[in-house]
Amino acid sequence: MAAPRAPALYSPALLAMAVELADYPFDAQAIAVGEARSRSCGSVISLSSVYTGRLERIGLKVSACAVGQASAAIFAREAGGMDAAAVSRTMGALGEWLEGDAAAPALARIDMLEPARAYRARHGAILLPWKAALDALSKGGGAG
Repeated sequence: MAAPRAPALYSPALLAMAVELADYPFDAQAIAVGEARSRSCGSVISLSSVYTGRLERIGLKVSACAVGQASAAIFAREAGGMDAAAVSRTMGALGEWLEGDAAAPALARIDMLEPARAYRARHGAILLPWKAALDALSKGGGAG
């Protein structure tokens, strides 16, 4: 009897999510700009936002594997309107889920990243958009 097959890491649906990033153009002139880099894989995500103390008009520049791109697409759809505390809470819940210590956070399409949980080297790429958002929110300047 054959062992059950694990779901493919790079499914067609996960790969298709990268196309969604075109809906979130990066604005280098935005007041709130942040960046995060994964030490494990070298992926980089830059994020721009109008600064109001919350993420608004999110823009992304993503140089990451398909898993990182899919995570950025999930982030872009889910993080609008979040403040730094909400971003931090969600990132913490995501980290706990990746480590197997908690249920998946309430993010649409998070199930697309389920196969990546088995690949610890991909965890950093999954957390990148959340880290870039915290960086942007921490140095956004004045009220918008």
